[in-house]
Amino acid sequence: MIIPKLRIGQLKPALPFMQGGMAVRISTASLAAAVANEGGIGIIAASGMSPQELREEIRKARALSSGIIGINIMFAVTAFADMFKTALQEGIDLVVSGAGFSRDMFAWGREAKVPVVPIVSTVKLAKISEKLGAQAVVVEGKEAGGHLGTSLSVAELVPAVKKAVSIPVIAAGGIVEGEDVIKAFKYGADGVQMGIRFAASVESNAAQRLKDFYVKSGKQDLVLIDSPVGLPGRALRNKFTDKLSSDQLKVNGKCSKCLKHCKGNFCIMTALENAQQGNLEEGLVFSGEYIEKIDKIMSVKEIIQTLCDKVENAKIKFGSSYC
Repeated sequence: MIIPKLRIGQLKPALPFMQGGMAVRISTASLAAAVANEGGIGIIAASGMSPQELREEIRKARALSSGIIGINIMFAVTAFADMFKTALQEGIDLVVSGAGFSRDMFAWGREAKVPVVPIVSTVKLAKISEKLGAQAVVVEGKEAGGHLGTSLSVAELVPAVKKAVSIPVIAAGGIVEGEDVIKAFKYGADGVQMGIRFAASVESNAAQRLKDFYVKSGKQDLVLIDSPVGLPGRALRNKFTDKLSSDQLKVNGKCSKCLKHCKGNFCIMTALENAQQGNLEEGLVFSGEYIEKIDKIMSVKEIIQTLCDKVENAKIKFGSSYC
């Protein structure tokens, strides 16, 4: 089996691996640059940042790497347009967007000659995205962490989307180990996006306490929460989710109106910031379905080398040469 090299517009990463955009401030310059330096696509999570902070993170990533650097921005955030355009002004290589859908973003990307890659969970939205000018789509299955847009597995979605569009299809959701990568390519993916594996890396901007929490957690700790964004979300059970599920969570403080439409059941940005900083009692910890596969903290170099070794041992080739 030979896997074609991933190409998104004019971008040609050496490896078809994209790092997930994990907010708030887990995917920052150090992680994105490390992934880009290994030949993958490094992503800065823009949601929850200010435009100036995003500028600084993009510049830091550029100073650390000459590889491919993108951002991930949720359509649901109020500052979506400002953050998107800030990244374009900074010469970002690509923009990934989920948690809603914007038609305008394709025109912005086209004008700046920057590929726009929406996260989709249906064939219909993938087809609409292609018609509007998407250079690729991230197809996210039910196995993903964070906000979920489907009850279908990535194994069901990717082949269906692959048949419906001619642009590259990047599989996301439940991809942690080399075996998962191989499966994704066997059912038609052109690339893979990995979140939790990179969140639990040395270069991740998560607090050490949060990284340790990933390692010690298992399937029994997974819960679904009702997000203020208006979508269900997969997270790890802790005191915060227990309070949320029993309606004992009190919303305190001033609302910054960070979301276009907020259900108001809790402040998701504060909860994610708390988790990123290691305050797990008051933090929301998003996680993919296969958290039990995270058994140690690894550097980005080790993660990617492990994936490549597995692919090589399976006698699978990336393009004309081994990974």
